[in-house]
Amino acid sequence: MTVSAEGEGLRIEIESGVATLTLDMPSTRNAFGSEIAEEFTKFFKDANTRQDVRSILIRSTGDRDFCLGGAASRNPTEPPRTTIDYRFVSTPHIEMFKAMWELERPVVSQVQGTVAGVGWLLALLADMVVAAKGSRWTHVFVRRGMIPHAGDSFYLPRIIPLHRLNEIALLGDTVTADTLSEWGLINRLVAREQLEETAISLARRLAEQPTRGLGLAKRHYRRSLEADWATMLREEMAGQALLTTSADRNEIIAASAECRKPLLTGD
Repeated sequence: MTVSAEGEGLRIEIESGVATLTLDMPSTRNAFGSEIAEEFTKFFKDANTRQDVRSILIRSTGDRDFCLGGAASRNPTEPPRTTIDYRFVSTPHIEMFKAMWELERPVVSQVQGTVAGVGWLLALLADMVVAAKGSRWTHVFVRRGMIPHAGDSFYLPRIIPLHRLNEIALLGDTVTADTLSEWGLINRLVAREQLEETAISLARRLAEQPTRGLGLAKRHYRRSLEADWATMLREEMAGQALLTTSADRNEIIAASAECRKPLLTGD
């Protein structure tokens, strides 16, 4: 957990296999700098081998904003002095989203209010997105005379159809979660008062599944966006072989033979 002198930061709670990561930074409208990005990165990397983490819920406090992007004012070091140094400003966020992309635990994002900048990646790199009706998404980079960064140009074309993405990125218009749902980017579109219950219910359901199998499945799907046919078949075969030794796989087989519900532990 990282908490500033103002009592703001990233709060991490783990209960019944669900890790809840809450951005609580009202002074920046939940925009976050390098320290918080590094905390996310560390948790995502550690989660792959943590027995107490079987699913992850990402959310933020308040009704006004989910996340307004990166907050340079929260970076602890001095800003770079030259143009060539400025290339590395986004490194902590790049590392964070790389770790999130490679994470072998299912992730749910709970989205309300306004989403801007790297908030898009925080929401859409989740495996399932739960969003409040009317929440507003602004890609924002073109409005600031910038180009998409922090990995945006790699990830979003793999998530959003190209012509829709062009409309978002080149015009900079605000779209609602209702529109994104029509485009197939939202898994659950709900009223604001149903948002928390829907998101945690989904995270709990994922935490009750065979964790190793879910991890390899999501890894293979994401890997297939970069790899060729032969590579994916080899990885699929290796993954299938690995799962034959997992406790959950053998418990599912035993439970089926004994006509009972399997007791899954995530192993």
